[in-house]
Amino acid sequence: MNQGGNLLKNWLLGYVDAWDRFWFTPRQPHAISILRVITGVMLLYSHLVLATDLTAFMGDSAWVNNETARHLHDGTFGFSDFGWTYLWFISSPTFLWAHHVFTITVTACFALGFLTRITSPLAWFLQLMYLHRLTGTLFGFDQMVTYVAMYLVLAPSGSCYSLDALIRDRFASGTRGRFWNWLFPEAKATVLANIATRLLQLHLCLIYLFGGISKARGQTWWDGTAVWYSVSNYEYQSLDMTWLSRYPRVFSAMTHVTLFWEVFYCALIWPRLTRPFVLAIAVAIHAGIALALGMFTFGTMMIAANMIFISPEWVQQALASLRGWSRKAEV
Repeated sequence: MNQGGNLLKNWLLGYVDAWDRFWFTPRQPHAISILRVITGVMLLYSHLVLATDLTAFMGDSAWVNNETARHLHDGTFGFSDFGWTYLWFISSPTFLWAHHVFTITVTACFALGFLTRITSPLAWFLQLMYLHRLTGTLFGFDQMVTYVAMYLVLAPSGSCYSLDALIRDRFASGTRGRFWNWLFPEAKATVLANIATRLLQLHLCLIYLFGGISKARGQTWWDGTAVWYSVSNYEYQSLDMTWLSRYPRVFSAMTHVTLFWEVFYCALIWPRLTRPFVLAIAVAIHAGIALALGMFTFGTMMIAANMIFISPEWVQQALASLRGWSRKAEV
């Protein structure tokens, strides 16, 4: 009985130890710093698109005006949620433009990695306010870029590949104090970088799992025609792929592989043996969506999000190799 109790105790302690290693092992920030650059650029692009016709998207004269947008969240139409935003109450075009210029400035600083400890949470908060105001004009890209920005708030994503890193290295002589070290953190392994990585990894698994289950409810994903209906839809078509109609087995195989990959992504992405294949399929699928269906920003953001499963050490080695090749090319 005592031996059985020890076996159970060791088994439980093993799982506790694995749990601690999964969440609290310090991780280098290089992968999330690259993800910060891409996310920041995507956020900046989104806000610049809004700037092309800002009053059509926001304000009392917008396509979905302030009152309607507010009622979509406050329960007037039967459903109440926590999607509150102060942008419901801004009517002045001048104030809207001033706010938007401020948002673009903050987002550009976030992308460049300038004062990232401050601009990262601020960029995410501003994006969330826009997200709640723009109900009815949102796409998967808007949601995905917001999710990623949220997790980057937790991590020292400006500790490398950033203006913060240049400032830190330029003025690194001497001890600058606790606030300085917080504002311009060293590019070293931290628990927060790992926690942010794990949260985004798990969130991505849930996105694909529920996306796959949702697809599995449709008949076209079982009979193999879903990919064909997608590429032949002129509303989204940006690249003519209708030649696939001559090869029904090809688009049928693409359909079934996509469904299998999406449903089992959450299981196959973790083992090192299957991870490269899962990531390769992710790049192929989202690149196809970007090129053939006109969803370039969404496809790019999803490929970038999948980078969270690439080890920061591999990112360092890859960038070092690129620098070596560029120097050889210059010579």
